[in-house]
Amino acid sequence: MTRSAASSGERRPLRALHVVAGLSLDDGGPSYSVPRLCSALDVVGCETQILTVAGTTLLNNSNVEAFEPRYSRLPLAARLRFSPALQRATNVAASYADVVHAHGLWLMPNVYTGKAAAQAGKPLIVSPRGMLAPEALQFSVWRKRIMWAVFQRPAYARAAVWHATSAAEATDLRAFGISAPIAVIPNGVDVPGEAASHAPVKQRRTLLFLSRIHPKKGLPTLVAAWASVASRCPDWDLVIAGPEEGSHRFELGAQAEALGASRISFVGPLYGAEREALVKESDLFILPTQNENFGIVVAEALAAGVPAIVSKGAPWAGLEAERCGWWIDHGFEAIAAALLEATALSASERHPWVNGDGRG
Repeated sequence: MTRSAASSGERRPLRALHVVAGLSLDDGGPSYSVPRLCSALDVVGCETQILTVAGTTLLNNSNVEAFEPRYSRLPLAARLRFSPALQRATNVAASYADVVHAHGLWLMPNVYTGKAAAQAGKPLIVSPRGMLAPEALQFSVWRKRIMWAVFQRPAYARAAVWHATSAAEATDLRAFGISAPIAVIPNGVDVPGEAASHAPVKQRRTLLFLSRIHPKKGLPTLVAAWASVASRCPDWDLVIAGPEEGSHRFELGAQAEALGASRISFVGPLYGAEREALVKESDLFILPTQNENFGIVVAEALAAGVPAIVSKGAPWAGLEAERCGWWIDHGFEAIAAALLEATALSASERHPWVNGDGRG
């Protein structure tokens, strides 16, 4: 509240500045969760602003401003997303904001955000977005250690609160050494329209994987498990959808061919209505990931009425308690067993919360 507003008894909207290193559709969760969070805040009367780096940005949101990166021809600088223009804009925007919200770690926009909040004397919220999970820390170990010691820890030292999307992520933050207060608030998802019918009249059933095609997602184990059970569920097809990272898609294709795995299709990245339609038309969702701080695709599948098989690398223990899926151990045997159990059920048994039946 400004002084003039306070003296007249009037209220002005809370101003929240959000900074994220990129909003590429291929980046997964934050490209959905950050803009949707801001849209939801706008609905309840907040004024939100999103600053990010251009070239990795989905500009379908009126309050997103993207700034050009610098030194983009230098591999390391491009990877860290240096952007003096973004830094200047963040400093200015923080001075007008009531609260500053930093999304992610390890990149220069995250550093700019922490420093800008400190200089402006504004409270800082940090959403690490799963980047402090032990499995995530195993990638680029030395770069992250140096980045934390030199840039990231000083920038986030004055954070008022850290935001975890699950209790498991909060545990990871404490294990890493974060001593500041932690708020555990799950991500929200948009609930789609009427879910597709999963009645037995369908001739083919779809087992859907939808996420980044990345080694941490457990896809080699899924392909191996599918190869071992596919002959026992002849009415089912495995569809793998998502943006490719590196050569992992080709490695998976070679693995499937070597194992003689049939009825696997790679459909690439899908967005918007096409993505929503694929989820709604699927009969079973699977995410055998090594780790997730939340796993927003699981929430999307459940919201569409699709049961899910999820590894214990993601915080979805409630799947079995609520009878809407399977929360399984890592590994070939666990995935194969869950696939055999799930595909052997009738449509009503797989969807008890939709049809009112038990799972049998």
